[in-house]
This record gives sequence, structure tokens and C-alpha cells, in this order.
Amino acid sequence: MRIPNLGETELLVPLHDGMFEQPMWQTFLSRLRSAANAHGTAIILQSGGDVVRLTAGSVSEPTSLADLRPGRPYSPDELGGEHHAIRLAGEAGLTATLVLQNGEGGIAGLFAALAPHFAAALRVLAGLERERARSAMSAQAFARLDFGWISLDAKRRIVDSDQQAERLLRESGLLARGAYDRLVPSDPAVDRQLTALVKEFAANSKARPRAINLSHDPWIDILVSPLRLAALAGGKDAVAVVYLRGDRSSSETRAEQLVDLFDLTPSEARMAWSMAQGLSIAEAAEEHGLTIETARNYSKKIYAKTGARGQVDLVRHVLTGVLALA
Repeated sequence: MRIPNLGETELLVPLHDGMFEQPMWQTFLSRLRSAANAHGTAIILQSGGDVVRLTAGSVSEPTSLADLRPGRPYSPDELGGEHHAIRLAGEAGLTATLVLQNGEGGIAGLFAALAPHFAAALRVLAGLERERARSAMSAQAFARLDFGWISLDAKRRIVDSDQQAERLLRESGLLARGAYDRLVPSDPAVDRQLTALVKEFAANSKARPRAINLSHDPWIDILVSPLRLAALAGGKDAVAVVYLRGDRSSSETRAEQLVDLFDLTPSEARMAWSMAQGLSIAEAAEEHGLTIETARNYSKKIYAKTGARGQVDLVRHVLTGVLALA
């Protein structure tokens, strides 16, 4: 067997790129199998009780992998069979065992030479998994609060977006993915405002973010902000980000939930929901066809039943309580 020069691309590039393949490390395993003239090769990843097996060719699993000393190549004589193996310990309990079955001689030296590179690849994998887990938890929190985001380039084309934003693009009718992937509001006035903001943010990354209401029922707001997140890769064309807060429920549904939650009457609940959206008592009275005096009486009852000390406190009670998760 010819042991490859580790300066060549035959094994090292596929080893470092392998975690981005699906399934992972297939090119590396196939080339290692060919270079060693082996029946099969495998990488066995373990983290806690989870095990992932990645294989090329026909390979069985040697026994007692957990007993292997990390970083030391093992020969078939030591493993009592026909396997070569080396086990590497990564971060946060992640371990990887590289296994080769029925290969030619010189494999121990090859494994020893590959070990530091494989260890580096494992550190990258552990970091990616850690960030993936954090991203998933953040996405779940955003989803529960009906938040989403869309990044835009200087021509208002969508660079990237999350699942919540994509759902709103599909379902709301208020924002759409137009020609050339441009973000297109259905309201011409909002369209002009968004165009002006993106142009401003492209020229000045320190400009002030602006909030725009798209709909009152259901309530949908957007916050358009310059993109201030420095990135080493990806998203380099984005100059602005649109944060979306889209309520999945209508005002009537929210009012019913407030009736259940605070024992309000239906009329009080409708008034409470309007006030929680930032409408003044006079504006809420006009929206619901009430006199100012009736609206004020409702507001006093709402404050008493919810325990709010005023409209700001009512907003906190309604929008940051369990209703936000409904």
C-alpha cells in the first residue's frame, strides 16, 4: 500500500470537507478504502447515547470501541480480528472511531498521520453542532412569539429568511416574494417606504431602525433595520433586515382568549386587545363604536380584572404573558 503524502489533496481535503457532505465523509472514506485496498472503512460517531455510523464498502464493527485509548492506532492483532482502528475524543463528549477492515500494511502509520487532522475536523464538527443547537432553540423561541426575519440587499432582493418569515410570505398576502426575489409589500405606500429605508440603510449602516404596521387584524408589524452583523462568510450582500411580528390569531380569537384568561366580558376583551396593540382609549372607542365615557369605564374594569396599573402595564400583561404563546 502506498501511504499518501499528507500534503496531497487525496485524503486531507475530503477529511476537512467531509462534515459538509451528506452523508458525511463519504469521499474521504471511499478514498481511504481505495488507498488501503480495504474491504471497507467506517467512521463511528458517538455522543451520549447517540451513535452515527458512516461507511464505505463492507465493514463490520470491532468490539469494545469504548476501551480504545484515544489517539493510539490499533492493529488487527490487538483487536483480535481484521480491523485497524483509532479512536479520537472531541469536545462535549463527542468521540469518533476510524475503522478500516482487511487493508494492506502501513495503516498504523497512516492513521497516526491522519489523527491530528481528524481531531481538528471533529472540533469543527462539534462547533457546528453547538451552533446548530443554539440556532434551533432560538428559532423555536422566535416561532412561539411569531417573530421572523428577512435580510435584503440594496435592491431589496431577499438574501435570506427564516421559516416564520417564509410562512408569512406564503399566507399573509401583505408581503410577497416578487420578481427577481424582491420583497414586495401589497400596500404601495409601504412599498415606497421600504424602498427608501433600504436605500438609506445601504448608504448608512448606523441609521435608525423604523417600525411599520402592515395590518391591525390580525396584527402584523415589521421593523426595518440596517444590518449591523459582521459576517466572515455569507450574507455579505445584505444591507437591511426586516423583522416581522405576525400574530397567527384574529382579534376576535384573541378577545376570546382574554375572556378565558382574565374573566373579562367579550366587549371588555375586545377593548383590552385594542389597547394592548397601542391604541389610545379614544382610538379604541372609535374602532369599536363606543362613546369615550363607555370606553373609559371599560378600561377601569379591564385594569381591575387584569391587575394592570395602566395601559403600559396592560401591554406587558397581555403581550408577554402566556397569551403570547397561544
